[in-house]
Amino acid sequence: MSSHSGRIVVVTGAAQGIGRAIAAAYAAEGARVALLDRDGDAAGRAAAELRERGHRAQGLAADVADYDAVASACAEIERGLGPIDTLVNNAGISPKHGGKRAEIGEMDPAEWRRVVDVNLSGAFNCIRATVHGMKERRFGSVVNMSSVAGRAFLEMVGCHYSATKAALIGFTRHLAGELGPYNITVNAVAPGRIDTPLMRGVAPEVNEAALRATPLGRFGTPEDVARMCLFFTSREGHFVTGQVCDVAGGWMMT
Repeated sequence: MSSHSGRIVVVTGAAQGIGRAIAAAYAAEGARVALLDRDGDAAGRAAAELRERGHRAQGLAADVADYDAVASACAEIERGLGPIDTLVNNAGISPKHGGKRAEIGEMDPAEWRRVVDVNLSGAFNCIRATVHGMKERRFGSVVNMSSVAGRAFLEMVGCHYSATKAALIGFTRHLAGELGPYNITVNAVAPGRIDTPLMRGVAPEVNEAALRATPLGRFGTPEDVARMCLFFTSREGHFVTGQVCDVAGGWMMT
């Protein structure tokens, strides 16, 4: 039996790309999966596809930057699927302008706030909404989606994205210590260039340069990231906490 059979998993930003692959990977392992996304229709379609394959899945609309919306969605998930024991904070944004980042001197303060609200506060909101039940049951797993941009300068992202992804690493390590006594693990995945719509939103020459600098000689796939999430939340990985694992093919090794 899979170590995720019967688990209740919430994946944010799950309507497409990495989040959708993560949700599908947990469903294939026998978990009941809730797909949260600001685009509720797309989340619903993704969940319906999983149900067509015989899995238990629920799609919900929620902007992770809105705590009340997150708390309401989590309550609905627990009514429909059961007590949440696994959370993957995947939702994140990296705004571009003509395929390029905004430099700090030209960055709209509203854009900065929105990136912080989604990428960082969104993770806080989702953990806060689910942690009480995990603590009561003395079991749980959280994976935060950081980035290699959290540890190195990347030409293609703005300072808001790098700042939030670095903050998620500190957030992960703190919570691993705070929640460890309750048998809750907290880890982070730091993807490199993963072939998703987000990656394809930058200038082609930027991605070509990243590919040349990747020792494994290919872009990652959403499934590569999903497999690392599965390990962190599995029985086999339950003595691992407070860690950050690059899924980047050797790109930007630190």
